[in-house]
Parts: sequence; C-alpha cells; structure tokens
Amino acid sequence: MLKINEPMSKHCSLRSGGETSEFFQPLDILELSKFLQNNSKPILMVGLGSNLLVRDKGFDGVTIHTKNLKELNISDNFIESGAGTSLAKLSRFALANFKYGAEFLSAIPGSVGGALAMNAGAFGSEIWQYVVSVKTMSYSGEIKDRKPSDFEIAYRSTIHKNSNEFFVSAVFNFNLKEQNDDVSELLKKRNSTQPIGLPSCGSVFKNPKNHFAAKLIESSGLKGYCIGGACVSDKHANYIINQDNATAQDIENLIAHIQDVIKQQFDIELETEIIII
Repeated sequence: MLKINEPMSKHCSLRSGGETSEFFQPLDILELSKFLQNNSKPILMVGLGSNLLVRDKGFDGVTIHTKNLKELNISDNFIESGAGTSLAKLSRFALANFKYGAEFLSAIPGSVGGALAMNAGAFGSEIWQYVVSVKTMSYSGEIKDRKPSDFEIAYRSTIHKNSNEFFVSAVFNFNLKEQNDDVSELLKKRNSTQPIGLPSCGSVFKNPKNHFAAKLIESSGLKGYCIGGACVSDKHANYIINQDNATAQDIENLIAHIQDVIKQQFDIELETEIIII
C-alpha cells in the first residue's frame, strides 16, 4: 500500500513531525524487494517509530513501514523474527515457548528492526547478545544473510560493514537455562519510573561513561522544563514528552537546551539516542 504525503506524526511515538513524500507498507519481504527494485528515491525505514523524530519540513523520499514483517517461528531451537515484530511480542513468544533470555525486551518500546539498528538494551542486557544471524535487504531489493561479525556492535550502536542495507529479520538464541528476569517485575518497575501512556520516544540521551543521563538532567533542575509543547518528563528526566502539540522543532530545541545546560554544569556532552531525520 502506497500513500502520498503521509504525516509522520501518525507513525512516530512522539506524535510530532512533518510529512513523508511517499509511505509504503509492504505485505511481506518479497513485495518490499520488488518495490525497491524500481525505486530511486531516498529511503527511511520505520517500525514502531519509538526512537525517531522527523523534522517539520518532512522527508523527501519513501518511508517504508515494517508493520507487516512480523512473522515469528521456531526452527532448530532458535527463534526467527521479522523486523516489524514488537519487542514485547517477541518476549512473550519466547516465554510461551519456554525460551529464556528475552525477558528484558518486554520493557523496550520498539520493534526488532529498530532494536537491531541501535543495539537496544535494558536492565543489563542488549539484543545483539542473542543474535545468531540476520537477514538484510539492500536498497536495490537484494536479500543477504549476515552474521554478527558483519557488524560493529557497541553501546546503543550498530555499524554495518556493508553499507546501504537494512534489517528484515533475525534469528535469536534465547536458550538460557532459566529466566533472566521476572517480566511482571520489569514492567512494574518500568511503569513506576517512566511516563508510560504519554507521547515520548523513550530515553532521549545515551548514558555517558560513568554517569546516568537522567540523573545529570535531574541534577541540573530541568525536570518539567518546557519549550513550546515539549517538556522534560517530571517522572523520568531522560524522557521528553509531547505535552501540548509540540512541533518537531520544539523537541529539537529542548534537546539542544538540555545538552547546553549539561555541558555548562558538568562539562559532559550528552549524545542522543533518538534519530532525527
């Protein structure tokens, strides 16, 4: 399904941002491959949009939504998941099949593709710890099988050694002897400390070495600080919430202000987790 001039505020968890020239939601990987073989426009891949901000002027290209790429199955004792599967669903599927290690994913708002792209993690675990292999697709529609060794994996960072490819699926080894975490306890902890239910993108900044971004922001007195409709959460200082129809520019201005204040007060440069297009 192809749409023209689609508002990206509908597809980003911050509920803000401009339009994309084209918006394509393929039914499966084969349809996506055929589409790309005839595409010459810039590409933006989007899953749940939980770590993404599209500027108010929008994106002059084709946004590909991975919503339908959500197959889940077990083969050779490993779990294979499409890039569009939500991390919460993957976690539930693993537990339902007595596969252990994916519990931490239940607390991360995002999809498999986005989590692979940024090495998402929580509660001491990261997704690439469990990756056996991935399938990627080139911007020309060619499907490739890749190993973890084909990527440079670091904290909240995944660098492709093969450029112009994106993730379409992954195989995971969730075969720990017992659960790492109690999912209900993880969700209880998340709900008590994070502004769940409000438009946000999750953690805005990476934790600097030997520091926590939320603690730095809170110590600087920025909790509750607003620019336009964008505010630093009163509940978790590393969250920005769209409190009152914030523009993408409001959010970006608030990000820059936080970075300036932390630099002035602590001589620390905060690096963003959120991707700005």
